[in-house]
Amino acid sequence: MADPAGDFPQPELSVSGLPDRGRVLCRGYIESVTYVPATQVASFTAIVTEHDLPHGKRASAPSAPAPATARKPGGPGRRDRLRVVWLGRRRVPGVDPGCELRLEGMLTVRDGLPTMFNPRYEILSRQENQ
Repeated sequence: MADPAGDFPQPELSVSGLPDRGRVLCRGYIESVTYVPATQVASFTAIVTEHDLPHGKRASAPSAPAPATARKPGGPGRRDRLRVVWLGRRRVPGVDPGCELRLEGMLTVRDGLPTMFNPRYEILSRQENQ
């Protein structure tokens, strides 16, 4: 029997504290999104970081492809980005650069970036005049 939604015994992790693999619950801000052309298989990709974009600055979309590695130069094995991929979708309403998400799903590493495919997600509210 599958776990009911909301029954998640693990604590919420930061993006830089994610393990290489396993089931995780984390929170972060959308840094950029990537839209694929209509001629390619439908998928919607977002890059998540721990920190919000500076006030008044928004990343443009569509974005450039994600970097091959997300390792911080200050320490081996530390990461500051998470790639989230929704397969079969060309867009996820509400998931735009600057919004905050809580994500739950299986984590793996693809092309040097921690990656989650089709996670459960919650868009966390933001103050309009922040």
